[in-house]
Amino acid sequence: MIGIVGIVVIFVMVFGGYLAAGGKMGIILKSLPYEIMIIGGAAVGAFAIANDMSAIKHTIKDVGKVFKGPRWKHEDYRDLLCLLFELIRLARENAVGLEEHIEDPPNSTIFARYPKILGDREAVELICDTLRSASMNYDDPHQVEEVLEKRMEANLHHAMHSSHALQTVADGLPALGIVAAVLGVIKTMGSIDQPPEILGKLIGGALVGTFLGVFLAYGLVGPFANKVKTVTEEDAHFYQLIREVLVANLHNHAANICIEVGRQNTPSHCRPSFSDVEEALREIKQQAAA
Repeated sequence: MIGIVGIVVIFVMVFGGYLAAGGKMGIILKSLPYEIMIIGGAAVGAFAIANDMSAIKHTIKDVGKVFKGPRWKHEDYRDLLCLLFELIRLARENAVGLEEHIEDPPNSTIFARYPKILGDREAVELICDTLRSASMNYDDPHQVEEVLEKRMEANLHHAMHSSHALQTVADGLPALGIVAAVLGVIKTMGSIDQPPEILGKLIGGALVGTFLGVFLAYGLVGPFANKVKTVTEEDAHFYQLIREVLVANLHNHAANICIEVGRQNTPSHCRPSFSDVEEALREIKQQAAA
């Protein structure tokens, strides 16, 4: 919602200010379709040249983050802590019983209680691979932490491609606007014998290209790229929490302490309270005892 509000504010302030200053929309509206065709078409073409089909689809999908915001909410972090608590406790009480859950998560009764997390392939694989490694005696906390860190860096680098691609387009739009303006000037020079009022309109139309390139770059595409970057980085905290809890588990801390380590490392704006987590864990223990 805030993204839509921002776009509305941009258009109202820019064009409202232009009209309030006595500007007329006629020249802009008359030139707009051709300028959009030149600038937008060139930008789309350059984007297609610079990226493969997978990256293009990824970027188009990630544009939705501007309006949806981060995928993982406050309750998701709490659910993740509960899921990890159940798996860690089971690993210590019945290592053999854990195997059916980490080898076949879609049919796991534990993972089934957290469908949103189960639907995220990377989160599930991160949890299962780490717990599986521990069961195979690959349980050096420092080595596992280093492996997880490199894995998450690689995943974050891949996830950030959309932001970089959009920013590259934003950086090129002002230059493409100049290209459109130069073409407008060429058109104007071909009508140099026309009276001043006609030449004025032609020059004004040419300048629309410069305006449009800069406006799109700094008013829309640039902020879109920055928002996608911010949301992607924020969602990455969800996977970092998995690393913190599972590494703490390898240090043989009590299950509750492992969960508290994860809770403390959760960003403050989506960190569940201590009492909230305790209440959720208490319910899990009661269900297990029933």
